[in-house]
Amino acid sequence: MIADPRAFLEDLFFAAVRAADPYEAIRAHLPQRPKGRTVVIGAGKAASQMAEAFERLWPHPFEGVVVARHGPVAACQTFKILQSAHPVPDEAGLSASEALIDAVQGLTKDDLVIALISGGGSALLPAPPEGFSLADEIALNEALLASGAPISAMNLVRKHFSRIKGGRLAALAHPARVVSLIVSDVPGDNPAFVASGPTVPDEGDASEALRAIRDYKITLPQEIVDFIHRQVTPKPSDATFAGHEVHVIASARVSLEAAAKLAVERDVEPLILSDCIEGEAKDIGRMHAALAREFASRVSAGKSMVLLSGGETTVTIGGGTYGKGGRNSELLLSAALDLQGSEDITALAADTDGIDGSEDNAGAFCDGQTVARIRAAGGDARSFLSGHDAWSAFFLAGDLFAPGPTGTNVNDFRAFLLQ
Repeated sequence: MIADPRAFLEDLFFAAVRAADPYEAIRAHLPQRPKGRTVVIGAGKAASQMAEAFERLWPHPFEGVVVARHGPVAACQTFKILQSAHPVPDEAGLSASEALIDAVQGLTKDDLVIALISGGGSALLPAPPEGFSLADEIALNEALLASGAPISAMNLVRKHFSRIKGGRLAALAHPARVVSLIVSDVPGDNPAFVASGPTVPDEGDASEALRAIRDYKITLPQEIVDFIHRQVTPKPSDATFAGHEVHVIASARVSLEAAAKLAVERDVEPLILSDCIEGEAKDIGRMHAALAREFASRVSAGKSMVLLSGGETTVTIGGGTYGKGGRNSELLLSAALDLQGSEDITALAADTDGIDGSEDNAGAFCDGQTVARIRAAGGDARSFLSGHDAWSAFFLAGDLFAPGPTGTNVNDFRAFLLQ
């Protein structure tokens, strides 16, 4: 039996985060030094940490610029660290995108571009097409975020409305060779979807992007829809990308396996449900609660089990006002409602980047008494859930989990301890 369930779940979370450590991941995938220049670019929530790790590992001269989100960043000596907004783009992002575009201009076939890419880069790198403005890209992002569409669908749309996404940044580096080192935050680990693939083209076309807009009822200005309809994105088979390399160096699967390994060391039986769960957060929360109750009924006396999962859920906002929170908090609040009175279940749902949604928490804990604690503090869990205000609910319960930014991002981490 685990005497302190929350401490145990927190240990699992940090084991998952350590497995996605940029230093170890980059070290295993460094390319050979080129004859010419080495230019290092990057973007994402883990950008500055990846840059700092690269500086420690690369013993040769290089030029580097990466784009991280506003907030604390790792200290770098050679890299230029730019910062912009997430999840909605800002003016700083426009300048940052131009800086990356400038960095890959004028290269030769003897030069090497190393791209350090992690989740979050879609918002950090706004680069609206000719004739459109930052306001148009902001409108696009806000509509996508409110739609409840999965990240793959959102990024498919984004890469059809950009001068930098969908492999276009790598195309601008031609004829230099590009090696992309990617920390994946997308279910299934398709590198073309991480940060909308600035250095990784894919086979997606405009018809698929338009289908996503239709299927998820994404309301966009007609001029944006018309532009997407005319787009033809670069394809992997294009000669421009010959000789390029793409490596997914960290992912949710690897992190979940690290958490499972630690669980075994603590004499807890782990079960990885999946590393690519998608869907509406509140629905996935209820699914996890149902699975937790089912497996809890099978756990032998004196034994413990932990259910682990990853992926990226979504929250469909709809009309009206909404409160504070993120997808992990919303998922867990939904689960908490179904786990009322379950004395043998404790859960943690958190984003591995350390920030869930709009506030400073990574997610939250819950157990069979969470809803009662919310009620005792004067709140109503169902009202908070319907108002997309899970942060406020867990704040009242004292159940927020706030480890701070972690320096990596392999998406959501969920652990349900049964004993």
